[in-house]
Amino acid sequence: MAIASTPELEADRQELIRLIKEDAVFHGDFTLSSGKKATYYVDMRRLTLDHRAAPAIGRIVLDLIRDVDGVAAVGGLTLGADPIANAVVHASVAAGRPVDAFVVRKEPKDHGRGRQIEGADVEGKRVVVLDDTVTTGGSPLKAVEVLRKAGAEVVAVATIVDRRTGAQERIEAEGLQWLAAVDLDDLGLEPQ
Repeated sequence: MAIASTPELEADRQELIRLIKEDAVFHGDFTLSSGKKATYYVDMRRLTLDHRAAPAIGRIVLDLIRDVDGVAAVGGLTLGADPIANAVVHASVAAGRPVDAFVVRKEPKDHGRGRQIEGADVEGKRVVVLDDTVTTGGSPLKAVEVLRKAGAEVVAVATIVDRRTGAQERIEAEGLQWLAAVDLDDLGLEPQ
């Protein structure tokens, strides 16, 4: 279980856990992006795009990556990573350790410059891939593949919620550090 590095950040994390339980966990029959079936769904976009949670998410994720040396930028596969990366950018400036952000499109644009990665130039830079919640690791690994082709040095994957269903093992098998702010124990949920 993750614990933030300061009492203030841990208070942020505990408040985020409360908000997730109250506003982002839905019970029913769901199909996850991985194709797996689940009896609950953690809809983190409800909070990554919410004024009550987004600033704390930025601080919490910045804290998660504090020991990863030389991180120049954060981001991931659109749409889950976008608001998190934006929150981290703002938190990093406020903390005096600025990092930039990028967005990885699912496919290259078919117009303009035809880019698949928008925002910060990632070539030759150490980057962290973000996601809001991870089940199998498929979405962050898609982003990792695109970033590596663009010459980025991907060093870690950081998520807000780890569903504890094999993603950590897949990410680490790719030689990447795994970082998670909240897991199912924090939320009182069982892996499925």
